Amino acid sequence: MVLLALVPATASHAALRVFACEPEWAALAHELGGNDVQIKLASSAGQDPHHIQARPSLIAAMRRADLVVCTGAELEVGWLPVLLRRAGNGAVQPGQPGYFEATAFVRLKDVPARLDRAEGDVHPGGNPHIQTDPRNIARVAAALGQRLVELDSSHGDAYRARLEHFQARWRQAMERWDHQGADLRGLPVVVQHKGWVYLNDWLGLREVATLEPKPGVPPSAAHLAAVLKKLKSQPARLVIHAAYQDPRPSQWLAQHAHIPDVELPFTVGGTPGAGDLFGLFDDTLRRLHEGLK
Repeated sequence: MVLLALVPATASHAALRVFACEPEWAALAHELGGNDVQIKLASSAGQDPHHIQARPSLIAAMRRADLVVCTGAELEVGWLPVLLRRAGNGAVQPGQPGYFEATAFVRLKDVPARLDRAEGDVHPGGNPHIQTDPRNIARVAAALGQRLVELDSSHGDAYRARLEHFQARWRQAMERWDHQGADLRGLPVVVQHKGWVYLNDWLGLREVATLEPKPGVPPSAAHLAAVLKKLKSQPARLVIHAAYQDPRPSQWLAQHAHIPDVELPFTVGGTPGAGDLFGLFDDTLRRLHEGLK
């Protein structure tokens, strides 16, 4: 009799199955979903999110998912459509409530005037790396919280409460980050990949050069030499690369230009200090300041 009584309660508390494409969205789903969600993460902070293998385990997870949370703006164009097609899960196809693209709720930057794949890894809708600006995280959180309520109304009150709590903590953290980052405004930097336009906009960093000659194209020795020459007339204070990237181009330029090379987490888990969304921005600011010492 006791076991039978427990069955309905267990069923009523079945977790919503969330398939998250990137660590930042898995972390956000955890903040908003708590124990009411079960999360499968498709990639790690050590991987380039453009290039993920459509493994059988990911296809199986996609087949079982109630909600897919991805960046969008064609960041995952090389692998997500394959997973969606092979999984055959109609509930999480684009256009369905179970499909969620974070970039749909943010104004994208770097929208190309013309499309030409010869220009490298160009995203037609704009730069997809929105997670480097905490203001974007707040916008996506509001939309994702509402989507969780729509898909799992039985736990709607819990989702709303977590969203409210998260947004309150996030506002307080943003006030702290804005204060900590005030002295970085106007700081000239070199970046390895065009992955920091939202971070630059938030903190007011001034990007003077990019090590990749075209997005996604590794720099040649000649291109690195050209960037080094450019820095003689347009000096930079830091070279920035993401934790998942090969650091050698940034290290080469830092050594020859006599400026620090700073590795930033880029996403949750990218560095030991970026263990969650709050740590992501705490550690980003800490590393930028340490690079200037």
